[in-house]
Amino acid sequence: MCRNVSLIFFFLFAAILTGCAQTPPISDRPQMGNLLLAIPAPVNPRSEMAIARYNQVLTSPALSDEDKAELHFQRGMLYDSVGLSGLAQFDYTQAINLKPDLAEAYNSIGIHYIQQNDFIQAYDAFDSTLEINPDYDFAFLNRGIALYYGGRAELATSDLDRFFEKDISDPFRALWAYFAHHSVSEQDGLHYLATIRPSLDNTHWATTLVDLFLGTVDENAVLNSLLDGVRSQKGLTDRLCEAYFYLGKYHSQKGNRGIASNYFKLALSTNVFDYVEHRYARLELSRLREQYSEVEESEE
Repeated sequence: MCRNVSLIFFFLFAAILTGCAQTPPISDRPQMGNLLLAIPAPVNPRSEMAIARYNQVLTSPALSDEDKAELHFQRGMLYDSVGLSGLAQFDYTQAINLKPDLAEAYNSIGIHYIQQNDFIQAYDAFDSTLEINPDYDFAFLNRGIALYYGGRAELATSDLDRFFEKDISDPFRALWAYFAHHSVSEQDGLHYLATIRPSLDNTHWATTLVDLFLGTVDENAVLNSLLDGVRSQKGLTDRLCEAYFYLGKYHSQKGNRGIASNYFKLALSTNVFDYVEHRYARLELSRLREQYSEVEESEE
């Protein structure tokens, strides 16, 4: 298996470097004929069976509204895990209607609002989560992400710093805080990342991603780290979803729109629907298309 995976990375790296923007000049079009992808994550049969069971249980007239709310929320989480986002959002709405103090449901529906660029409703959802449960840590992450994508990076830094401070060894938390700081000021963002780098877990493969953004390692070093600790196909697919997304962010910052676009598409191709990286890869692609359109209009 290791030999096959190494080939994946060889062709991936070769193909990615030739990538380009969505509608580029002919000379810049991607040459991806030799690209080998990770096997997309399959739908878990247990999730499908659990959804079927929830469907049956929810028809029971003996359920209280509180029980129905919890069941709708749990089914929504399952729908999210298999990529049925519309059904998931419906269930979260039902859960909130039945139990208006269900913090988890507000948090989950807020993520959907981010993906739909409906940032005002996203802010309201995460505010509601924190009003109900001020210690709901992931609401700080998600509200910070909403503020970041909503063009309020200065406010985002507060939430994302707070989320990072809950676990200062986590490179993923560090990266999201860095993205917000970088949006405020590129120089301040790099200074922030360099300042927190000593606290990160050096045994975590994703710490290499932090070093990539700092410029202390190259992209090849990141690709070489992707097999560290991987013990299964699922583990590999999950990791590639994460890696593709952050490599896309790296190239997006560098202005390499085509390469970034290809990486975000690769993140989507893994089908790891419930990972934050998969959730926002499509949003990143939309932002890249908007940037490309703006450049074209300015050149006309």
